Amino acid sequence: MKPILIVTALLCLYLTPAFAGDTPPSPLSNKAAIELVQTHANYLWTLIAACLVFFMQAGFALVEAGFTRAKNSINIMMKNLMDFSVGSLAFWAIGFGLMFGTTTTGFFGTSGFFLSDFTPDGDPWILAFWMFQVVFAATAATIVSGAMAERTKFTGYLAYSFVVSALIYPIFGSWAWGSLFNGSGWLEGLGFIDFAGSTVVHSVGGWAALAGAIVLGPRTGKYTKDGGIRPIMGHNIPLASLGVFILWLGWFGFNPGSTTTADTSIAMIFVNTNLSAATGCVVAMIVSWIKLGKPEVGMSLNGALAGLVGITAGCANVSPSSAIIIGAVSGGLVVFSVLFFDKLRIDDPVGAVSVHGVCGAWGTLAAGLFNMEGVTLAIVMVQVIGILACFAWTFTMAFGMFKLIAGTIGLRCSPEEELEGLDFTEHGGNAYPDFNL
Repeated sequence: MKPILIVTALLCLYLTPAFAGDTPPSPLSNKAAIELVQTHANYLWTLIAACLVFFMQAGFALVEAGFTRAKNSINIMMKNLMDFSVGSLAFWAIGFGLMFGTTTTGFFGTSGFFLSDFTPDGDPWILAFWMFQVVFAATAATIVSGAMAERTKFTGYLAYSFVVSALIYPIFGSWAWGSLFNGSGWLEGLGFIDFAGSTVVHSVGGWAALAGAIVLGPRTGKYTKDGGIRPIMGHNIPLASLGVFILWLGWFGFNPGSTTTADTSIAMIFVNTNLSAATGCVVAMIVSWIKLGKPEVGMSLNGALAGLVGITAGCANVSPSSAIIIGAVSGGLVVFSVLFFDKLRIDDPVGAVSVHGVCGAWGTLAAGLFNMEGVTLAIVMVQVIGILACFAWTFTMAFGMFKLIAGTIGLRCSPEEELEGLDFTEHGGNAYPDFNL
């Protein structure tokens, strides 16, 4: 009897007079209602995804803190906090307009889309869209923090946070994603594929991190005079591991959320994201086991992140089996890349350049190589152009910015401050007062 009762109730609701009239809902009004529900679902999904991506800030903070020494933990938390806080204001005031404003050149937006321009009569989608985009800008900014950990002046880092969110990230973003709102970029005009940001977000962060690590120089004692490498162990690997799990979760907002649409397409993006991360983790563990003699935890954690970065560009246009291949290459690549940069004496305490810069470039190339709609030389070449354009723009601008900061307000702390720890010298605090020696 229950199905009959349900059907009867639905018929009664359908035949109930609408408003003051006696006319039942028409197919047209039903269509309008369905569209309204879909619109509201899109808003809800986009903002939930933005929350997940924001939670990635906590993941980055924990990974960086865990992989570095206890005496710099407060400084790391402050840098990650300021990346989002300063970055939000910079992206609101300048970056969003450059990235998504109207343009006639294809190089950056110029007018009309600052949040301060919003009125109650305007399109409220700008608010949801801005919220989703600002957490992406913050992700690009906070990647750099790990590569510059344990020897950067806090004032210099604040200046970097503002510039990268206001200028460096938005302008490259406009080249690849400008048409997501009211802009149009030259790279997307060529057919560049980067669905969720292997290059736009992660390589921008990774190449800026490389510039920062080079300008800063290595931590004191990291490399010996005879060319040897002295490991500087992280103080809390469980903390770093928790950070990776949080990042993995946040990526389910990062990639599927980039649809900004609550529909069935997000299912495959979820699956691709997870498969690539899992494969990257397993392969990095195996490669580190062979290379280093033990299944190294740091490499395994970075392997998971490498797989996540690698699939970000092609998560919507490759198959699950291709996602596994992309993750496998990412997991192996990140191990050799970390060792390579160490041999170059570029000190990157968390492997940010390798995870985000190198694997971001690989993921962008892979989006063309494994494109489900067909692979052509033209598609692959456009991907290569995008990768090279990102490196040329980001590394050049970031290197110049860090040199300017170093020559003015200062970028690197003194040797005495580095030895003492930035928690005390920069912030007057101690992250673990009960465990002080």
